[in-house]
Amino acid sequence: MGHGWEGVVLKLMRGRDFTFTVTGAEQVTEDFRRVHLTDGGLLAATGGAHPTMWVRIWFEQGGKPHQRAYTLVDPDPAAGTFSLEFALHNGAASDWARRAEPGDTIEATLQGTGFTLPEPPPARLFVIGDPASLPAVNSLLDAVPRTPATIWFETTHASDEKLPFRLDPDHHTLHLVPRRDGGAGLVAEVKAALPELLGADPSDAYVWIACDTATTRSLSSYVRKDLAVAKERLNALGYWRAG
Repeated sequence: MGHGWEGVVLKLMRGRDFTFTVTGAEQVTEDFRRVHLTDGGLLAATGGAHPTMWVRIWFEQGGKPHQRAYTLVDPDPAAGTFSLEFALHNGAASDWARRAEPGDTIEATLQGTGFTLPEPPPARLFVIGDPASLPAVNSLLDAVPRTPATIWFETTHASDEKLPFRLDPDHHTLHLVPRRDGGAGLVAEVKAALPELLGADPSDAYVWIACDTATTRSLSSYVRKDLAVAKERLNALGYWRAG
C-alpha cells in the first residue's frame, strides 16, 4: 500500500518506514484490544524506546491510506517486540485490530515522536487522559514509578473501569470521570481540583494532558495562563478529534 501525499510529507520530514508483524492479540475488555507485534528493526534503529514513544500506523480506508499514531506498549529492544493497544470504535484502525491475527503485517512510519521529562525531575505529576491515551499514561507512570501522581481519566464505556491501569496505590490517585458534554465534564472536574493540588508554587510539578483535541487545548491553556505553569513543565497533545 502506498502512503499517498501524507507519506511524501513524512518522507520529506525524515520519517523512517518499518513493517510490523502480528504475533498475537488479546481482548482486554469488550472495548479495548491489545495486539502483539515484532518491530521490523524499529527499536534497534532508534537505539531503544523512550516514555510515551509512538509511531504512525498505516491503514486503508475507502481505498486510500490513512495513518494514526499509537504508543508502543512494553517495548523490548532485545527481543524486537512491543504491543499496541486500541480503544475500539468504528473506524479503519479498530477494524484492523479486531481482525489481527499472527502473521498479519502492518506498515508504520516513525516521525514526530519525542519526549523527555524535565530536569530536575518533577516531584509531583498530574495526568489527564482517556482510553486513547492510556498506553502513554501507563508508559509515563512506569518511567517515574515513585513520583506521586494524580490522574484524571475520562471514561466512555462502563468497561473502561476495567482497563489495565498501572497504578501504585502508595503513589497514584486515580479519578474516573464519565465523558459528558463533549469533554466539558472533565474540564470542569480538573479545574475544580487542580488549583488547590498545585498550590501557590507549581514549579516542582509536571502536568501531562492527552485527551481529545478540544479538551486538551482548553486545559493546556488554563494550566498555562490561569495556573502559571511554565511551558517546560507542561506537555499537551490532542490524541483525537471529537466527531
